[in-house]
Amino acid sequence: MQKTFGYKFTNAVIYTVLAIVGLVTLLPFLYVVIVSFTDPTEYLSKSLIIIPEKWSISSYKYILSTEMFLRSLGVSAFLAIVGSALSIIVTSALSYALSRKRFFGKKFFLLAILMTMLFNPGMIPNFLLVESMGLIDSIWSLILPAITSAWYVFLMKNFYQELPDELEEAAKIDGSNDIGVFFRIMFPISLPAIAAFGLFFAVGFWNTYFNGVLYINSEELRPMQVVLQMMLISASTNVADPSIAAILQSEQMLPPETIKMAAVVVASLPIIMVYPFLQKYFVKGMLVGSVKG
Repeated sequence: MQKTFGYKFTNAVIYTVLAIVGLVTLLPFLYVVIVSFTDPTEYLSKSLIIIPEKWSISSYKYILSTEMFLRSLGVSAFLAIVGSALSIIVTSALSYALSRKRFFGKKFFLLAILMTMLFNPGMIPNFLLVESMGLIDSIWSLILPAITSAWYVFLMKNFYQELPDELEEAAKIDGSNDIGVFFRIMFPISLPAIAAFGLFFAVGFWNTYFNGVLYINSEELRPMQVVLQMMLISASTNVADPSIAAILQSEQMLPPETIKMAAVVVASLPIIMVYPFLQKYFVKGMLVGSVKG
């Protein structure tokens, strides 16, 4: 079919608008990267830098040599890896159990999970719950309260319900129990959906901030996002945490802004690097549980 002028013009307008929107959203991050690689002397001598004349990695060297920042990086990596793995196991196992017709108490558990979507108890009840479990100032206070999501449970449940019952029956004829059926048959089949949800969980744990402020008191257990926020606050106010002030007031007399920008880039880089490898699973993950005709 021959494309009319109106069709081509409309497409051109749409693509132009999308390109402008994409450029506008990219510019702030691009500016952060440019400032982080700018030579300190050039940054101090200019009010605005588009393309630096001198490039430098001194801010990155200092950030990666700072014990507190490296420790927070390790905490966030632990949360992303261990938290995502536990979330995948809990979410997929719970979803599979709820998808079985013979599961005793299925309606009760479905209603209980649905209630968590409709009614949020709030910050204080959540804090009292974590405190009663003895998890305050523990790394597990950042994992267990966020280990699964009711929305993901319902999506995965619908996915398992669409799988043919013959797979489970054949496995049980071969001598597998329910646990064997799940780990040997159902779990491998659902790997595309699990990969998509795993990335969502990883991003959530990597970006942990509010729970880190609420539950963590020790400097050694602060996740990276908390440290970054403290750096931003310390740079804009006169009140600063001593450990954060030590980072911003480096012995090399680096500008605090270049140090902050380098920290933001380092914090964002792992997720940016992982995303392209799991992008192909996004469409499959989004279609999990959808109505198919």
